[in-house]
Order: sequence, then C-alpha cells, then structure tokens
Amino acid sequence: METDHIFIAVNDHGQSAEALQALGLVEGTPNTHPGQGTANRRFFLRNAFIELLYLTDEAEAQSQLTAPTRLYDRLKGGDANAAPFGVCFRPSTEGETPLFPVWEYRPVYLPAALKVEVGQAPVSEPMWFFLGFAKRPDEAPIERAQPLAHPNGFREMTAVRITTPDRQAFSAAAHCANQLPGFALVRGDEHLIEVQIDHGASGRRQDLRPLLPMIISW
Repeated sequence: METDHIFIAVNDHGQSAEALQALGLVEGTPNTHPGQGTANRRFFLRNAFIELLYLTDEAEAQSQLTAPTRLYDRLKGGDANAAPFGVCFRPSTEGETPLFPVWEYRPVYLPAALKVEVGQAPVSEPMWFFLGFAKRPDEAPIERAQPLAHPNGFREMTAVRITTPDRQAFSAAAHCANQLPGFALVRGDEHLIEVQIDHGASGRRQDLRPLLPMIISW
C-alpha cells in the first residue's frame, strides 16, 4: 500500500491553484464528481498528485449516498475539528487490499464495478481511502497521461506529514498509515499538511498559509 494522492479542501480553488502554479507546478486536467457535489484541480508528480477539492452542490454533498463520507463537513468548513485533508492509497503490489478497516463507497461517477474503500476514522483525522484500481501517474496510458514535467523540476512526492489538533486516540487507519515509509500523522496546534518533494534535496520550502494549510519542501 502506498500513497496515490492527497487532497486539500479549499474554498477559493482559483487562488489555491494559482499558489501552486506560482511554485512552478503545471496543472493537470480537473474533474467534476456528479452526484457527490464536488470538483477538483489537480497537480501531478510522477508517483502521486495533489488535489484541490471544492464544493459545488451542497445538496449532493449531503445526500444519503455521500453524507457518510463526511466530505461536506471537510469542505463547508463549519466544523473546526474536521481535518481539511484526505489521503488516498493504492496497491503497491498487484491484488493488495487496504490494511485498515473500511466501508465501501460507490459514487455514481464511477463505473459500477469500481469502488472507493473509505477508512473508519473520526473526521478530525484526514479522510483515509483506498483505490484498488489506481496506478502511478507515470504509468497512465497515453490517452490519460497528465503533465509531469514542471518548470521547478519537481519529480516525486517523497514524504507526507499531517498535523491534527485533535487529542483523541488515533484510529486503526491512522496507525496503519503511520507504519508506511515517508508518512506521518502527528498531533499539533492546527490542521497542517507538509509535503516533501524529491527528498527535500534543495533545502527549500514554501509555507502557503493562510491561503492553504500546507507547506511544501523540496
């Protein structure tokens, strides 16, 4: 099991995307999620991608199908305890299944044969989920290939560290994630995600707060 992508819940996806573009990231194709009430902006690296997720339809996001995901709580921002992050994992070997307890979410925008396996965890933690059909961006077929060459030279996401201010015991999903190389969920004073690119070889970093609760180091 390995990290496929991370999402950050945003209100102003325009300014948020511009902040990543200003760092020298080339934007990939966006997606809409019919029936879920969300859409995204995406920035791809060779092994993973950064997703800016935003709300488009409150009724859909609170529907009977979507409500259990707690996406509305993360995206609306009314619950200060809700982590504005999600972490998606994919198999690192063929046929691998999630290593944490999950429930099946079958959104209408996916083919009937596919599913999202969502980790059982409090909303104070990131949304943990697993896509058994996901592949590395640099393994995508030509018709679905995304821009992977960036002016800043970014190549791969090599570590992710997420801070939560919540003090309750971590879920089984969180404990599982914390066993993976290059990943950490820790307690702190605020919701924050720190993404390391290319092992931080250049020694540079950019703090995107307050626009985004995110620090990128490379």
